[in-house]
Amino acid sequence: MRLNLFWKLGFAFFALLIAVLLPVDFYAERALRRDYERAGFEQLAAIARIALAYPPQPAALAPSHPQDSAGLRGWVAKMAASGVRVTVITSDGQVLADSQSDPQTMENHADRPEIRDALATGHGQSIRHSVTINSDLLYQAVRLSSAGASPVVLRFALPLQTVDQEIWEFRRRLWLASLVVLLVTGAASLLISWSFSDRVDRLTDFFHRVAEGDFRPLEADRAGDSLEALAISLNATAARLDRTIQTLTEERNLSSAILGSMVEGVAVVNASERLLFANRGFAEILGLDVPPQSGSALLEVVRQTELIEAVRGVLKGEPRVEAEIVTGTLRQHFFAVTVAAVSAAETSGAVIVLHDITELRKLERIRRDFVANVSHEFKTPLTAIQGFAETLLAGAIDDPQNRIRFLGIILEHSRRLARLTDDLLKLSKMDADKLELEIRRLSVSQFVESCIETTQRPAAGKDLRISVKLPERLPDIAADRRRLAEVLQNLLDNAMQYTPAGGQIMVSASANGAEMTFTVSDTGIGIPQADQPRIFERFYRVDVARSREVGGTGLGLSIAKHLVEAHGGRIWVHSEVGQGSQFYFTVPLFEPERTTLRPPR
Repeated sequence: MRLNLFWKLGFAFFALLIAVLLPVDFYAERALRRDYERAGFEQLAAIARIALAYPPQPAALAPSHPQDSAGLRGWVAKMAASGVRVTVITSDGQVLADSQSDPQTMENHADRPEIRDALATGHGQSIRHSVTINSDLLYQAVRLSSAGASPVVLRFALPLQTVDQEIWEFRRRLWLASLVVLLVTGAASLLISWSFSDRVDRLTDFFHRVAEGDFRPLEADRAGDSLEALAISLNATAARLDRTIQTLTEERNLSSAILGSMVEGVAVVNASERLLFANRGFAEILGLDVPPQSGSALLEVVRQTELIEAVRGVLKGEPRVEAEIVTGTLRQHFFAVTVAAVSAAETSGAVIVLHDITELRKLERIRRDFVANVSHEFKTPLTAIQGFAETLLAGAIDDPQNRIRFLGIILEHSRRLARLTDDLLKLSKMDADKLELEIRRLSVSQFVESCIETTQRPAAGKDLRISVKLPERLPDIAADRRRLAEVLQNLLDNAMQYTPAGGQIMVSASANGAEMTFTVSDTGIGIPQADQPRIFERFYRVDVARSREVGGTGLGLSIAKHLVEAHGGRIWVHSEVGQGSQFYFTVPLFEPERTTLRPPR
């Protein structure tokens, strides 16, 4: 591009110079030639006037013996001394004398144009080639009349060779000057062409840089011409384009970051049911390793019929379609599907949003189970209390033997109602964040021993052996002694309830980093793997009959979980059926700056 434009401009300048110099040479040569011819004719006319003023003797002009006329030859020689050719011609065309040729050898000149004009008008002139001397000449002829004699023509000629030499000399000087002008102007034109092509080349490079995303400004020339104004305008345009692209890039990156970090699955499909965009959440929901590529067919990615039908409904014209899909088999996940129409410019499509409602469905199930369990748990003791109270009122109160037994049953079921009510109140306070903890520095060994002392007697009554395994010099923990004792007591009671006679229960503790991990192990019946994720739910029982037999409310582990989390810890279980269970919970270590009163987390 650079060399092409440079040579084009250079050749254009050279062609323009040559196109100007050639006409100048042509018209200068013609004008000079006309000037020389005019000057020649004026010289010949002056000589002719002198000749007419001093004509030859009339006797010398007699055509009978012109060769004997020494006077005519002398006159011709005298006139020729001015540098012109002199010829004397009779009216019938016979040459009487000539300063350069022998008249005897010369042909008749009657047909010469200057002779005819001179005889007719008195003078004549012409420019033509002379056959006699084989040269181009300027001719000037005048008529000379004598009394009593025929008129003769005095012709004077000036060779054009001198004119041609002068013109050639002029043209040589003109071409030399033109060559100098051509070289100077050519060098100037090449310099201008190089400068112009270089500036255009820099503009081209600037456009290429902008096309590749490099918006560095172009160094403006201080030429003050249109190219400088163009460069300034391009710099302003590139700066605005850079700001616009940066804004769009930031918005795109922000949108991509937002969509990519969303747990909801988001995807966009066009009218041809092909994916234009899908975030990682969409891929994870559908069980894909990576988000599908743009342009993938929806049917190749999605296997849920409800989702495909919802998309097709929107593509057919519905503004919004809502549905629900289920993924997974063993552990099902529920997702609310919202498909809305979207249009941009001349394209149309649909936006898919998948919202995980598994926890909502789980909470709904827990709520239904909770209501059913509470109703059932209240119904059993209330029915027993009501039945035995009616029996006593019906007359059994007068039966001393059964009266005591019936009152004992009523008391037992009322206590069960009280425990159930108390546990429900605790959970209610925990759910409402109204349970305050009195955090104090607590010795692990003293805390565990106090709980074990409470459990030793009922454990011995069931033929269970309780052991404690605590390392020496355990760090103190930060906890509410009474609330944390409820956690450990619940786990110990749970272990005693599901461990057969002759079994063993062990309590241990170990410090790990910034927390203390407590472990309650038993050699009981164990918990099936499928039930372990739900044992901390309210009223959830693995063995319903055994739980009710031992008088459990089904809320102990749920309360323990809430209390542990209120301390900033966590609780979990490892168990195998027939091999026993290990319950773990953590409590933060004591730090002097910890507050004494703190609401639950």
